[in-house]
Amino acid sequence: MSATLAELFGTMILVLLGDGVVANVLLKQTKGNNAGWIVITAGWGLAVAIAVYCTNAISGAHLNPAVTLGLAAIGKFDWALVPGYIGAQVAGGFLGGILVWLAYLPHWSVTTDAGAKLGVFSTGPAIRHTVGNLICEIIGTAMLMFGLLAILSPANLVPNSGWDKGFAPAIVGMLVGSIGLSLGGPTGYSLNPARDLGPRLAHFVLPIPGKGGSDWGYSWIPVVGPIIGAVVGAMIYKAVW
Repeated sequence: MSATLAELFGTMILVLLGDGVVANVLLKQTKGNNAGWIVITAGWGLAVAIAVYCTNAISGAHLNPAVTLGLAAIGKFDWALVPGYIGAQVAGGFLGGILVWLAYLPHWSVTTDAGAKLGVFSTGPAIRHTVGNLICEIIGTAMLMFGLLAILSPANLVPNSGWDKGFAPAIVGMLVGSIGLSLGGPTGYSLNPARDLGPRLAHFVLPIPGKGGSDWGYSWIPVVGPIIGAVVGAMIYKAVW
């Protein structure tokens, strides 16, 4: 499998499992209806860990345009590969959104809340405040990028132990879960343009009954905020580590 194809499949797995837990909590008459924020953040953390395990050996498991750009900004990834990675990630997010729609097919018609249906696919603010929402996504993704680089730092790896392949993906999942619990309240912690834009496009095109609009007016924040945050986090890491 090529690296770009691995990024597509990995991001598809990420969104399938991540948006899948949101669907389980938000949609009516599911086994997990109203299970709450702890279940969502735990599910997303596990989704990240599993997606990274599935693709790390092939592509490095960026699974996130912000991570790809952050790594490129500090010279840890080839700029020539950036467009292919980002295209694959967004496409994977779109396909993952479609799979979630299919997995919960009978539950869309019994769920009357259009906002909940959109919330399965994409993030949205608890309080709509452009500057505050953007800052929250920047801070959250800066923490993600800094944490990723620190977890995978040679200083934290035991030589010839395979620690980075055996345990690092699980720690990365814990990092995402921690960010969700601590910083996810204001915006739903996108941290990832492909995780938000790809499924939002799926929401836009899928024949979901009573779905309402896709909130394109907000959609730039979970794209721009994570990109800025990842570059800032990578730059801080490079400066201090």
